[in-house]
Amino acid sequence: MKGLGAISIILILSIALAAAVYVEAVDQPHFPEFYRVACVGDSITQITSYPNDLQTLLGSKSTVGNFGVSGSTVILTSPKPYMYEDALQGAIQFKPTTVIIMLGTNDARSDVYFSIDRFVNDYKQIISQFQSLKSKPRIFLVIPPPVFNNTININGADLVSGVDPRIEQVANETGLPLINVYAQLLNHPDYFLDGVHPNNEGAQVIANTIYQQITSSQET
Repeated sequence: MKGLGAISIILILSIALAAAVYVEAVDQPHFPEFYRVACVGDSITQITSYPNDLQTLLGSKSTVGNFGVSGSTVILTSPKPYMYEDALQGAIQFKPTTVIIMLGTNDARSDVYFSIDRFVNDYKQIISQFQSLKSKPRIFLVIPPPVFNNTININGADLVSGVDPRIEQVANETGLPLINVYAQLLNHPDYFLDGVHPNNEGAQVIANTIYQQITSSQET
């Protein structure tokens, strides 16, 4: 009898475990490639709430990693290229299944913009770091927010005329999807703290726009 009791307990535990696994599987989100989302960018990524807001939208079954670096650029000859930052290696080691790259704002600084002709090739080098990963992440490029009057030497006109078209060029040449948060924030200077960095409302717009794009992209 004692043996039968032990067997019964084992069977009950096995059934409970199987049920738990089943519930976990059923409870998985419809977009499994979003389980590990790497947010790559500059200070607009690092210090605003957009990655946290995106985490909330995606839910607890996903993990959003913030790999932003304040002051970083695409252009490799700048004082702080993202390509050479530890955050890039952190993003790679994160083994992302989705990568969101929002860089380019600091490339519109006067001390960097004179090398804008490097931008396309340098951007492709960053992208290649993720394309070679075994996790085969889906990669989304983002046209960054507009720049309004500011005291940190970022030229909004250069962003529009020089940086943004080159991001579009990179997207076209690599076949990667493009997310435009610039258009969503263009008429909202009130959503910015200093003309460059979005406040909480602006960060929420960024998160919403990215979320809608990456989820609708999967559905189609």
